[in-house]
Amino acid sequence: MGFRNIYLIKANNNYRVFMKINISVCGSDGDDNDLGRYALEVAETVGKCIAKRGGVLVCGGRGGVMEAACRGVRAENGIAVGILPQTREEANEFVDIAIPTGIGHKRNFLVVSAGNVVIAIGGRWGTLNEISFAMIFDKPLVLIRGTGGCVDEIIKGNIMQHVESTYYIVDTAEEAVDKAFELSEEL
Repeated sequence: MGFRNIYLIKANNNYRVFMKINISVCGSDGDDNDLGRYALEVAETVGKCIAKRGGVLVCGGRGGVMEAACRGVRAENGIAVGILPQTREEANEFVDIAIPTGIGHKRNFLVVSAGNVVIAIGGRWGTLNEISFAMIFDKPLVLIRGTGGCVDEIIKGNIMQHVESTYYIVDTAEEAVDKAFELSEEL
């Protein structure tokens, strides 16, 4: 066990602490009737890619996109952190570290804050809220085109068209994770 997320690097007789990169993944819960199979496949692939790169997945820990991303992480023996609205019992079966907050959807701020970068897949109001937090706090944000919901509405310019913010649009899960790690290295 030990400290899997922390590495000590010695340079010039000094030690520097490096931590694993946390990638926040936001998207629809399992009760979204418009959540498509493609978005779930993308989310699972995102989770796999994060784990393969040695990153830590941070999400809301529930169903839908969050569960698919956690399933992908588990398949690659990675670490999935679920920041939950109320209790541990809300966590999907693939969450490794469940953090119950007791603050409901206000926990969206914590999901965004915990990541070095945010990746958004599909989504409704909660995802839009997380995207907004990323924009407000200049958190690097990657949107995956074709996953539906508010992500595609932003990309099409139907919502938030006059918001000054930087975000990156990609077409695949692999591109999203590559971009997220690239942006993390720039921080």
